[in-house]
Amino acid sequence: MSVPVVKFNTQHQPEFVKELRNRVNQYFKDNNVSKYANFNMKFKTVFMICLYGGPLALMLTGVVSSLWGVLLMWALMGMGMSGIGLSVMHDANHGSYSKNQKVNNALSRVLHFIGGYHTNWKIQHNVLHHSFTNVEGFDEDIETSLMRFSPNQKRKNFYRFQVFYAPLLYGLMTIYWLIGKDFSQIVRYNKKNLLESQGTTLRKSMIILTINKVWYGVLTIALPIFLIDLPWWQVLLGFLLMHFICGLMLALIFQPAHIIEETNFYVADDNGSVENNWAVHQMRTTANFANGSLLFSWFIGGLNYQIEHHLFPNICHVHYRKISKIVKATAREFNVPYNQHKTFFGALASHFSMLHALGTGKYDKQRAATTS
Repeated sequence: MSVPVVKFNTQHQPEFVKELRNRVNQYFKDNNVSKYANFNMKFKTVFMICLYGGPLALMLTGVVSSLWGVLLMWALMGMGMSGIGLSVMHDANHGSYSKNQKVNNALSRVLHFIGGYHTNWKIQHNVLHHSFTNVEGFDEDIETSLMRFSPNQKRKNFYRFQVFYAPLLYGLMTIYWLIGKDFSQIVRYNKKNLLESQGTTLRKSMIILTINKVWYGVLTIALPIFLIDLPWWQVLLGFLLMHFICGLMLALIFQPAHIIEETNFYVADDNGSVENNWAVHQMRTTANFANGSLLFSWFIGGLNYQIEHHLFPNICHVHYRKISKIVKATAREFNVPYNQHKTFFGALASHFSMLHALGTGKYDKQRAATTS
């Protein structure tokens, strides 16, 4: 099986793409600014790693031993875990943390310390999601049998409840990655020759993944149960709390960037083609939110500037706020949509409204009415 591909229309508004890239590149040149990490990013890296590793160390050394104190430590680890995922390893896996690829490779493997596998992330996120955003059958971020994320997917009767059970599934997301998804992805990606495209094999990936999962389990489950002076089930409860917080935070940041009422969803034609050029496609399938909140943006790795991230994934997220003004002005000039919500809660409301419409079939009826 060959590597999946979608053909974008290079003849559609090529002047927008050219002008946007020129203006963004000119910004970095005029201001003599590197596109990679600055001091702010390096400080954030240390902060997020300490937010994750610090509470674990306090528990394992017995500094914090009461039930509520331990649960607080696990909760802080959940926030640190999401912070590492949203900021540190995310930029590193995109190659935007440093111009030195060895630094990117090293920091991308921080994902192993929070239970993930960097090769799977690169394939699902960099290759499939970023390349084919919201394209049915290509973007794995919108594919799950338990929920309907696209109007191009068949609606099942139980989806009408998805707006209610979505937060629970979101919270279980990283647990699912830990115990099952990573393994099934490796097998599936091998069949599609996607492992080969990352310079690895099924056997090598399975060995690395298994070793990583084992020592991660020893570090975050076995050692805490052995060293923390609490019943094992209370320690395990804390571990699950950490993952639930992380999973919920990750989902609630990524989902409102693509699955909302304002974004579009696509199906490639028989030739594997879609109607827009790649950049315009990203603008039509992606949205920003809460761009005025500096602290919020700092913590979530600038991913409230999702448009800028999708257009320029090779630029470190600490620069998104500055270049967003260029992107927005250029989009307006070329009559290209620039989707955004003023607040994070506005984006969440749109996301859950979309889930309800997709689950009940309301979205399908509205789309049928507008095209009839």
